[in-house]
Amino acid sequence: MGEFSKKAKGRIEQAVGGLTGNDRLRKEGEADERAGQVEGAVGDIKHAAKQAVSDANRAIKKISR
Repeated sequence: MGEFSKKAKGRIEQAVGGLTGNDRLRKEGEADERAGQVEGAVGDIKHAAKQAVSDANRAIKKISR
């Protein structure tokens, strides 16, 4: 399940849990939403690391010329 679908699922579970008074479902929703946020942060870090490596490689090639 992707970042956005985990967040959406979490929000829905929280809403349903809140409406029905089901604390377990509400808490599961909070956990799912947080998991989606973490997944998104990890993706951002991976992207930044790949970009940094790419930039470093370009700089090294430029210097090598």
